[in-house]
Amino acid sequence: MAFILELHTTSSQNYLYNTIVSIVKTYDIVADISQREGKIICAFASEHGNLQACLDTIAQKLPASIFLKSSKSYKNEEEVSSSIELKNEYPLNLGLCPSCQKEMFDVSSRRYYYPFTSCSCCGGNYSFLNTYPYERKNTSMKFVVPCESCKVEMQSAGFRESHHINSCQECGVPVRLVNKSSERYANDAGSFRTMFEVAAKALKDEKKLLIKTTMGYRLFYTTATMHNDSILMMINATKITDHLSLITEEFNALLGIERPLLHVTLKNEALKEKLGRNTAYVKYPDDGFCILLGAELQKLGVDFIAYEDADAACEADILMDYDLEITPQNDMRIFLNKDVSFIAQGERVSFPSHNLKKRNVLSIADEYIGFAKEDQMFFEKMEHFDSLHVERVNVIEGTEEVYHSNQHIFMPEEASFMSVIAEHEVFGQKCVGAYFDEEPSFLYYDGKNVLRVVPPKAFDGKNIIEDIKNLREGSDRLVVNLEKNMPLIYEKLLHLQEKKDVKLFEAVAILLGIEDESMRGVVNEAMKFVGKGGIQIDTHVSDNRFDHAAFLSSIISYQLADVSTSILAYSIFESFGDYFNDILQELKAKTKAKHIILCGTHFSNQSLFSRMQRNLKMSPPLMNKNYSIGKENAVVGGVYL
Repeated sequence: MAFILELHTTSSQNYLYNTIVSIVKTYDIVADISQREGKIICAFASEHGNLQACLDTIAQKLPASIFLKSSKSYKNEEEVSSSIELKNEYPLNLGLCPSCQKEMFDVSSRRYYYPFTSCSCCGGNYSFLNTYPYERKNTSMKFVVPCESCKVEMQSAGFRESHHINSCQECGVPVRLVNKSSERYANDAGSFRTMFEVAAKALKDEKKLLIKTTMGYRLFYTTATMHNDSILMMINATKITDHLSLITEEFNALLGIERPLLHVTLKNEALKEKLGRNTAYVKYPDDGFCILLGAELQKLGVDFIAYEDADAACEADILMDYDLEITPQNDMRIFLNKDVSFIAQGERVSFPSHNLKKRNVLSIADEYIGFAKEDQMFFEKMEHFDSLHVERVNVIEGTEEVYHSNQHIFMPEEASFMSVIAEHEVFGQKCVGAYFDEEPSFLYYDGKNVLRVVPPKAFDGKNIIEDIKNLREGSDRLVVNLEKNMPLIYEKLLHLQEKKDVKLFEAVAILLGIEDESMRGVVNEAMKFVGKGGIQIDTHVSDNRFDHAAFLSSIISYQLADVSTSILAYSIFESFGDYFNDILQELKAKTKAKHIILCGTHFSNQSLFSRMQRNLKMSPPLMNKNYSIGKENAVVGGVYL
């Protein structure tokens, strides 16, 4: 008789699987645990006396995860043979698991207030990787000799079995705290705790604190000095909903082991007034440095702190640093509503990864590569490898170096589109789709090749005023009225003609009078709108391409008519949603395509995606599952072009 525990996950990564294996091995239970086709299947010999204790421990110690969707249990008559082993061929950057967090606050632990605490299933392990294979000698921890207790842990069943960068206060990494007049070091429980107490008090006193966390340099400061690039770190879990308006899915994701960035609605009126908007990017502390700093700030009555990603050269009043080289990753930003979740941006958790259909092709997109390893593809940063032998190399447009005699160029939007086909395994099936990253683009997959049926048309700011003047009869008066009634906006539009690489939504933000002159600024403005419907913005197509002049002229007309900025911003995305839907439905009908695909980071805003969801209700679009819908997925699709 077998007892089966089945967990449904949308991620191909192994950290939840490894957590379960680590727990089961400590109970010495006959079990068969596997991960395949979106399921972690755990088959236990039901007669084992420790089974219930083991299941209770799994329920207690398995971390929350964005990708863990459901679970079920049942019994069957099959015999169970023991087949469990850790899958730790590569490390990831994750938040800390419940066990490691508990250990950091256990005064009897060797890791009490030790900021490098982690295990095989959690923590900023990837940051310390230098090269493969993943072993201690190939990480920056190679200079740290583990003590006897750490060695025993690495050789014993549990969360730290084969934990290649295992350390504690007895053998670990000292940290220094430096200001303009003094320098102190921490290398034991008392000095580490004092260090974080001092850092927290300095922040409370409006000082800026630069910390080299295990996830990279972060500059911390109070919300009084927040700006557009600032992130709000919520450090008191019990007070999160006092300051943020969250749906249940957002709250759970914020505290998940992946520790993503979320774009959420603020409830705190003081923050709204300070930021001039009702939304912010937020996250919950992920690594040991942030968790310990947060604990000390809570003691001072602080519920949240602001920070931004930085580097070693960033100016600050106080520096917390250590002498190990690290390679941080970009945070994972998640899009969430009640029905859908996907990765909007970032590389954490997605890379490295080992999955998808094998091809003897090397894909190169920016700093990432994808190549065949064993029976699947392996996606990682190029810097961790010296040489690879392949039959063909596919490289993204703009790559100047020649890597192979059989080398082919691919377009970013083609690769993003193909990455969705690969993740959903719809090879051979007709698909149409849209890519939206600054400029809209439409693509078609005939079952073999990806075709750009409506390629993107790059926005050119050099002639935009003349283009608007010559759009149609009477358009010149529109420009005259803009110059007369909104001279500051007109002047900024003039200056665009002198700039290089101007983005469409930079021009849109200028026309709306938004301080943050970017897509982000327009998105934030759209989030202020609380009505039920907007107005129609001209998303006219000229010569089968998006007409920038008609689009911007429409915005100018509404601005001159004194339409609310938030309504205008919202209406822009609503109109884009209708524009995408009209063309996609037309393409689908003409090609008899089976699936619609959406990719490109600009689809990850609530105003646009909600409209797309409504329009595509009868044919929900396919999107990336393990990878970002943005540029990070290009290396994946590049394998299959």
